[in-house]
Parts: sequence; structure tokens; C-alpha cells
Amino acid sequence: MKPTLAMKSHRSEFINLRGLRTHVMHWGAEDAPKIFMQHGWMDVAASFQFVVDCLQQDWHVIAHDWRGFGLTARASADYYWFADYLGDLDALLTHYSPDVPVNLLGHSMGGNVATLYAGVRPERVAKLVNLEGFGLPATQPEQAPERYATWLNELRVPPTMKSYASKQAVAQRLMKTNPRLLPERADYLAQHWAAPDADGQWHILGDPAHKITSAMLYRVDEAMACWAKIQAPVLWMEASDTDIWRWMGPKDTARLEIDRRLQVIPNCKQAMIEDAGHMLHHDQPEALAQLIEPFFSS
Repeated sequence: MKPTLAMKSHRSEFINLRGLRTHVMHWGAEDAPKIFMQHGWMDVAASFQFVVDCLQQDWHVIAHDWRGFGLTARASADYYWFADYLGDLDALLTHYSPDVPVNLLGHSMGGNVATLYAGVRPERVAKLVNLEGFGLPATQPEQAPERYATWLNELRVPPTMKSYASKQAVAQRLMKTNPRLLPERADYLAQHWAAPDADGQWHILGDPAHKITSAMLYRVDEAMACWAKIQAPVLWMEASDTDIWRWMGPKDTARLEIDRRLQVIPNCKQAMIEDAGHMLHHDQPEALAQLIEPFFSS
């Protein structure tokens, strides 16, 4: 199918979420059925533009920049705690849909947040789409001393972000990371993913503090206990050429672990997007829209 490059217009607003000035993007009519979309790590809300362009029905799509990403304010602390994302999502949904269960979609980190939330607040989620939010590798208690030490060491030397000479250089960086990304889409993303300073250098709109290793171990059994409480139908989507599983070891081992995790979700349907990598909403937005739209509207 020929890619859709005609873009639907969006509007931006800024709201206060838990004390942080938060950037929210809206597409579609205010009174249309809502879909809330959550982006992944080192990404921005504008990342969903191409999927929105491919939706055939009228939807009010709402996507925000997570704290410390895009145009949302950075936290005052020197580190980001994962639970804060759950708090931010809860506040966002209370702001825009206080009484009605929502359609929720999340990619990667956003998928992990959305899926945990759907188990913690099952009455608040009508339907959930998870785009490669597999969770993180399982950990063991004996890893804790080294993890805490790593965290303390990284706090001493704050991380930095690379800058770029131009918007075109940012776009080239995006296409290097994802060879499937069309130049037109890379150009669009570059202006939302980074911004120039007074000297013309382009800087990634992501707080470097996000790069600090988590002080807390990822407890997969706790995550799965939350997933088991989900009441909403779930559409779990993967990309045929993803490499996100590499964090879990060899591919066959990772596949078994992912399937084990999915088994605890009560009402979960799986789908595969062909000819796509981890950024499947950039690679195949048409195919993605064709699957999520009937799921949310049924």
C-alpha cells in the first residue's frame, strides 16, 4: 500500500499534571470517541501523527509528552521514577475523561505504563492496545547491591545528550536508527523530536536524566500480577522484524518469556505487523490503523 503522507492537523495545549506543565496534542473533533495514545522512551506525542493520518473514522486522539520529553516540563529531581508515569496517566485521564472508561494505546515504555495502569485501575480502561510493551528482563534479588551502586555512580556524573548541526542532521539520525523511516516522516519527526538553540544547534527534547539506570530492579512477577487484573479486551501487537526482545536474551528464549507473560492477561488477542521494526507506528501506520480502528470501534 502506498504510504499516506497527507497529515491531519493537530492542536496543542498545555495543562498542569501533578505540578508539571504538560504538552498535550489533539487530533479530531472534541466530541468524537476518544483514543489516548502514550509514546515510548525518548519519543514524543507527535510520533503518532502517521497512525492518526490513517484512521478512517472520526476520533478524538489525545497524546501527551511524558514528563521530561518533548514540550512537557522536566521534573525538578535528578532522576525519573517509573511510578510517576502511572500517576501522570491517571491525572491525564481524570482531566479528559473523569467518568467514562477510555480507549488506551501505548508504545514500548508507554505500552508498559498503559498495561500496568489497566490492571491497577481496571474500571478506567475500556480497551487497551499494547505496541511492543513487553516489560523488562526479569531480575533477581542478588542484583540489588550492584544496581543501587550503579545508580549512585551515575548520579555523580549526570548524562548528556548529543546535539546536531541542523534539523536535517536530526532527520538523518532518525533514519539511521530506523532505515524504514521515510524521509518525509523523518523530517516531520525531527522538528518535534529536537529544537534549535540560539546558536542553531539542535538538541533532543528529552531530559538526559532519563538515561540514568533505574535504582529499582524490575520485578516481573509484580508486573504480571497487575496484568492479571486487567478487565478490558487487549490487543497486543508486535513487529515482525523487531529486536526489542534482545534485552531478554536469545530470540527463542525471549519468545517463550514473552508468551509466558501474555498468558496472565485474561482477554488478550495478539497480532503481528509485517515488514516493521520496533517503531511499527512509523514503519506501517496503515496496517496498524487497520487493526486498531475496528478493535476500538467494535
